[in-house]
Amino acid sequence: MKDRQAHWEHLYATQPPETVGWYRPHLDTSLAFIQALRLPLTARILDVGGGASTLVDDLLARGFEAITVLDLSATALAQAQARLGQQAERVTWIVADITKVSLPAAAYDLWHDRAVFHFLTTPEERARYLKQLRAALRPGGFVILATFAPEAPPRCSGLPVVRYDLDTLVRTVGPGFRLVRHGREHHVTPGGVEQPYLYVCFQRE
Repeated sequence: MKDRQAHWEHLYATQPPETVGWYRPHLDTSLAFIQALRLPLTARILDVGGGASTLVDDLLARGFEAITVLDLSATALAQAQARLGQQAERVTWIVADITKVSLPAAAYDLWHDRAVFHFLTTPEERARYLKQLRAALRPGGFVILATFAPEAPPRCSGLPVVRYDLDTLVRTVGPGFRLVRHGREHHVTPGGVEQPYLYVCFQRE
């Protein structure tokens, strides 16, 4: 964890958030997927790898009341908190590795992850992540995963990634989840690099 954490701390300490590869002013595809679920505003949402993303801003603006943002980088979370100002007090912030953190059981109605899962390049890491997902997401809850699609670059921010097509991602997530929706996002980095994303939404059975 320390090496990975140091990598992201260095990245956020040396690059403004709006210049990192996955940056978008608004996560429109994520927001559309979330809106389609018609969750109550009291839904407990966990944004895995939220970092300095603006998703939390947009969820607060829509009235959601129980948002947790988790990231390896304390610097990234501090940037998000500074941007939000007093509104940051309405959010729970966790600095941790999602594959190792202790999360409350069946605590979340929605698990959102844009661009964390594809950085887990070993079966062991993916197994730990999915164990956490199964433990922390309540039965009937939803998970939105966004990963690099097959034609995306093999690396991102200096690290290798695993690229997924729909069938592979469904098999990787495994039993106990019903596929609700899937789609694509044609993301172009601030530097002009094309990074096609695969988006999927599952419901915990």
